[in-house]
Amino acid sequence: MSLTERRYVITLGCPDRTGIVAHIASFLAEWGGWIVEAGYHTDPDTGWFFTRQEVRADSLPFGIEELRERFAKVATQLDERADWRVSDTEQRRRVVILVSKEGHCLHDLLGRIGSGELDVDLRAVIGNHPDLGPITEAHGIPFHHVPFPQGTDPHGTDPQAKEAAFGRIRELVDGQAPDAIVLAKFMRVLPPELCRAWQDRALNIHHSFLPSFAGARPYHQAYQRGVKLVGATCHYVTADLDAGPIIEQDVTRVDHTDSVSDMVRKGRDIEKIVLARGLRAHLEDRVLVHDQRTVVF
Repeated sequence: MSLTERRYVITLGCPDRTGIVAHIASFLAEWGGWIVEAGYHTDPDTGWFFTRQEVRADSLPFGIEELRERFAKVATQLDERADWRVSDTEQRRRVVILVSKEGHCLHDLLGRIGSGELDVDLRAVIGNHPDLGPITEAHGIPFHHVPFPQGTDPHGTDPQAKEAAFGRIRELVDGQAPDAIVLAKFMRVLPPELCRAWQDRALNIHHSFLPSFAGARPYHQAYQRGVKLVGATCHYVTADLDAGPIIEQDVTRVDHTDSVSDMVRKGRDIEKIVLARGLRAHLEDRVLVHDQRTVVF
C-alpha cells in the first residue's frame, strides 16, 4: 500500500445469510466507494460471517464519521447482533508496552518502530523492574517503573500490594487511551478486572510448550523430553491464563545438537517475530474475534 494512500477499513461479523456481500458492496458502490482489498469467511460451526474491506478514502464524498453513521444503518439491517468497526489508516494507533526484565521483545519492537517499519504511536513503556528503562528512554519513549513487592510470584502473594501496583499500571495505561496494550514478557498475571477493561486490546506473547511444559524452566523441561519444535503464541489476554483467542503462532525446528541455551535463543527469535506479526494484524484491524476463536484476514 502506498504510504500516502488513505484508506477506510470496514470490518463486520454477523450471523451468515444470503446477500450480505451484495448488501455491503451495493452500499459502497452507491457512494462511489472504491474497494481495494476485501476478505470474507463463514464459520460453518457457528454460522457466523466475517468480512474485512479496505476502501479508498478519496473515493467517498464524506469523511470517516459520516461513513460510520451510514454503515451503522447497514450493519443493523443485516442483523442487530452485528459487530462492526470502521477505522482510518491515517490515524496512527496508540500503543503501550508492559515489560519485566527480559528485553528481547521490547528491543525488537523499538527497532521496528524506530525504523518506521511499524508505524505506531508508542506512548509509554511500563516495567515492573527498572532494567529496561535506559533502552526505552534512549528511543525517546517515556518509561514508568511500577514495582511489585519482592518475593511475590506472578499471581501475587500480597493482595493489597498487588492491587495497588496494578491500579497504578491501569492509571498509566488508560491515561494514554491505547489501541493496543502489549505484554512483552511482562511476567505478571493481569487481574480479571483489567482483562475485562482491556478486552481484545491486550496482547500477550509466550512460548508454545503449554500445556505440556507448564511452570518454571519450560525450555529445560522440553530439552529433557527431546522436543523437535519450539514456537511462540501471540494471543489476546483473558481471565483464563494463556487461553485467550490466538492471533499468531509459529515454530522452528531444533534437534539433539541444540543445548538448552540454543533452544532459548531460537525460542526468543520466534517470540519476537510472532509478537510483531500479531501486533501488526491487530493494529490493521485484521483480527476479528468471535467467542474464543479468531479470523485473521
